[in-house]
Amino acid sequence: MEVVRNIQIKLDVPEDAHSVLDETFEQFQQAAQHVADAGWSDDPTEIEDTKNTLHEQTYTTVREQTSLQASLVQSARDLAADALGNCKDRILDEGEKASKPEFRGSVVVYNGRTITYNDDHVTLATVDDRVTAEFVTPEDDEGTPFAEYWTSEWERKEATLHKPDGTYYLHVAVEKEVEPADSSDDSTENGVVLGVDLNVDGYLAVTSTGTFLGNADYLNHCRDEYERRRGNLQQTGTRSAHLTIKSIGSRFARWSADYLHRISKAIVQEAVENDCTAIAFENLTHIRERISNASKFQQWAFRELQRHVEYKAEEYGIDVDDVAPAYTSQRCSHGECGFTHEDNRDGDEFECLKCGKELHADYNAARNIGWRLIQHWLKSGAGRATSQLALKSGTLNANGRFRPTALLS
Repeated sequence: MEVVRNIQIKLDVPEDAHSVLDETFEQFQQAAQHVADAGWSDDPTEIEDTKNTLHEQTYTTVREQTSLQASLVQSARDLAADALGNCKDRILDEGEKASKPEFRGSVVVYNGRTITYNDDHVTLATVDDRVTAEFVTPEDDEGTPFAEYWTSEWERKEATLHKPDGTYYLHVAVEKEVEPADSSDDSTENGVVLGVDLNVDGYLAVTSTGTFLGNADYLNHCRDEYERRRGNLQQTGTRSAHLTIKSIGSRFARWSADYLHRISKAIVQEAVENDCTAIAFENLTHIRERISNASKFQQWAFRELQRHVEYKAEEYGIDVDDVAPAYTSQRCSHGECGFTHEDNRDGDEFECLKCGKELHADYNAARNIGWRLIQHWLKSGAGRATSQLALKSGTLNANGRFRPTALLS
């Protein structure tokens, strides 16, 4: 099974190569827009997104109007075809509105014929001669995507070149072949689930094994500080202030993405260490309804965290699923109790009014989230009658029976 990841690397581009790269950005954008214009139709059933057809309609004209080599023309065509296809699907399959793709900004898509990777540098095709750019690697890369994926185990594939805030970055797809999970193994078939509760304050993520990860308050504080500083700069209104806004925005985006990457990695590692075959989250749609006062940033953070967990878990053959979150914070997760009442929870404290069990409220919710996925499997006839929930010191099956770690083989 092929697993693909994406990693961003800063490039040190010689000053005398900036102009030819900038011209390549402009002509690549022109080529992609030409293809999008050719394939677009106000009648969604007539939108043309087939690459071969678009190639026949646009290739000759693009080659005549630009200095792009054939492979870059094909990459621009593929980029436009994918955008047209996404628009078509949104209109016809999802009933949403979509307008013709408009290509702005600086981006060039490179494939194996237009990019060459070396140990410390890369060469890129342009509208003129190839440009050589050195990699700018972090001094301390421990725990970063760079340390994890920029290794000999991962093959470097397609890449896109970007230029935000005047700095060149290469977004590289890396690929590795991994063995899929053995579906004949009993534990895999029946399933061990790790439940994960996400929060807008306090700990960002809490697992059913009692692991408390991240700090949602800190994440929100950093976001608020960024918004405060951006607001002050907007009031200044100078060009220098505008450039500073772009700069701090990029820094905060990279920092928050890295923060969520670290949390997601810890969640997946927790699942691996507890031999879990699935990770359960609350459904994001229901989360938005339940915490309607949550900011768009918090909702984005939840979505990004789950996305990171999904692609990291794939490498270990671990499924990621979601469940409806109704009453997960009010239900007692202890054994066979299951008593549900809004007064069971008081802030971070959970004490069941029926059985008296006391737990950290978020830990209780994480247990219920995992348990709910197991119940879903049973009701759907998924053939996982002996599925278990991963806890601090053992597992809990769907009938409420606890099995301590000491008894596990």
